[in-house]
Parts: sequence; structure tokens; C-alpha cells
Amino acid sequence: MNAPAVTPPPGAPVPPRRRGWRWWQVLLLLLLLILLVLGGGVAYVYDLTRPPAAVSGNEKQPYTLEVKPGDTLMGAAERLQQAGIVRSGDVLRTIMRLRGTAGRLREGYYDLPVGLDAFQVAERLADTPRPRIRTVTIPEGKRLKDLPAIFAAAGLGDAAGLKTSLNDVKLSRYARGTLEGFLFPATYPFRPEVSSKDIVNTLVTRMEQEFTPERVATARKLGLSVNDWVTLASMVQAEAANTAEMPTIAGIFLNRLKVNIALGADPTVAYGLGKDLNQLDRSAGDFTKDTPYNTYTRKGLPAGPINNPGEAALLSILNSRRTTATGKQALYFVHGLDGKIHVNSDYASHLRDVARYR
Repeated sequence: MNAPAVTPPPGAPVPPRRRGWRWWQVLLLLLLLILLVLGGGVAYVYDLTRPPAAVSGNEKQPYTLEVKPGDTLMGAAERLQQAGIVRSGDVLRTIMRLRGTAGRLREGYYDLPVGLDAFQVAERLADTPRPRIRTVTIPEGKRLKDLPAIFAAAGLGDAAGLKTSLNDVKLSRYARGTLEGFLFPATYPFRPEVSSKDIVNTLVTRMEQEFTPERVATARKLGLSVNDWVTLASMVQAEAANTAEMPTIAGIFLNRLKVNIALGADPTVAYGLGKDLNQLDRSAGDFTKDTPYNTYTRKGLPAGPINNPGEAALLSILNSRRTTATGKQALYFVHGLDGKIHVNSDYASHLRDVARYR
């Protein structure tokens, strides 16, 4: 049975009623909670945009991002995160999307210095990258056997493919038996994916640009086929101490061919024996060992080019100097210890200069 309600006597104080939360107080509390959550989230996201800290004991180094054909922004961002360039690949992608630059990533190399934040990395990726090429320089006078190592050092081609292509004489209209002599020495830009055959074909094509109709006609007037011309130029390339000497040495070789004197070129002997020039040993009979390239035991041109000559050597054959300072036919030369080339028309004078300057 419920007790009857007690009515306070007249004049007694009324106890205060407990009040609930008013709507605006609830809303204010919710707003405060949202701001706290958002504030923490903003701080967290901001932290993800900062440059990553260096790992203890490891100095950070500049990084180059290579973007290949078919690469995506997602993949590139993940690689940058894994490399420690950005803290979050997702944040980097979001920044670029918000800026409208997500579609600007291009094939090439992006150079990223140390200490960039995510916003700065995003700016770099929106710029034009360096072309994605690798350059390789083939020095004048290098032999065919030297080229695989040069391309390997540049990260181009593959050993087996280069060996096959460098021996594919069908790539040249003028080569015989080997491509030696028909691979033009120069600096070439190649895409990293270039095939070994395309590498070799590029060098051959560049060499054949030297064989203009006018030059070929001049060589023929000298009694030289294109192969003969290149062979003689390779000998000049090997013998000359500098470009200025080349026309003189070319003239001596042409004169010797004309009067049927053995060319007597040491570099051809070395080539025929598979040696470098400084490996020749006269006491071991190297100069008397007969090979198709020994221009002491055989008259006329060797069997083919002995290296890959440059343009200066090729042109020296077509623009040779064939006389001595006194106007006589030049037939002999010697490089003196005085740094000069001494030219003579007779053997006795040549021996005198050998004794005097060597």
C-alpha cells in the first residue's frame, strides 16, 4: 500500500528540482568532442607530411625515382614510402589529387634531395622529369672486343645478345667477316630497355652516315673500297698520337701502298696476335709471326680494320699529306721522345732520326 504524498506545510521552502541537459549544452559538448577528434586527426595527418627522420647511424642520401612506362602514381608513392622519402604514400597521392597534379607523373627520372616534406615531393613529381636515357661513350680506336664491357658498365644490353649482334656482319652493307671498324665511336643516348641488336645497329647506322657518295667516290679515286678505306683509317687511328698527325701518317701509308712497300704498322701485328700494342714482344718473335694482319710479313693492307676509327681518321685518308717538308714523297715516320713526328723519304734518313730521337 502506497504511503500518501506528504504536502509541505504552507510557507515551507520548496526543494530545488534537478535539471537535465539542455539541448545547446549537448550540442556544445558534441562540438567540443568533434574538435578534439579532428584536432588529433589533423595533427596526425600533418605529422605524416613531414620529412621522414633519418635512421640512427644512416645519413639520408638524395634519391632518384625512376618512372618506367606503365608505372602508376600509386606504385611510385609506395616506392617512395618504402625508400623513406615520404612517411605515407597515401598522403602523397591525396595531396597530388587535391592539387590536380596526380595525372602529371611521367616516364623519366625525378631527383629528390634530402629533407623534402610530402608537399615538396608532390611539387617535384608534378614537374618535368629528366629523360629516362642512359648515355654511353665509345672512344675512338676501341676494338670490337672492348665494347661489351663498355655497354655493361652503362647498364645496357646483355652479354649474350651483344656477342651475337657484334658478330652479325649482315647489319652492315660494307663490313666483311666482322663488324670491326664499322661501329662508329661517339656518345649515344639509349633507353634502358634497348635491345643489344638495336645498340649495335645504331652504331653501324651512324658509321654508314660517314660514307657519303662524295667521300666514297674520293676513296675510289685512291683505289680504295669502303672496306679498304676503313681499314687504312683504323691503322691511322692506332698510329697517330693526335689528330694533327693523321693526314701525314695517312699519306705515308698511301705512298707505301703505291710503291708496294710493306706498311710495317705495329698495331696490325698486335691485332693479328690478339694482343694490345704494349704487349708486343720483339724478342719472342711477334713481328715475324705471320698472320693476315701482319703488315711486316705481308705487303698491302691487312685483312680488315683493326679498330673502330673516328671521323678524323676517316677524313685523313681522303685529305692526306703525302710529301715531306722538302717536297719529297713521304715514306717513313717515327715518333720522337721530343713529342714530334719525324717524316722522311728514304730509309737511311729514317734510321738517323730513329737514333737521334728515340
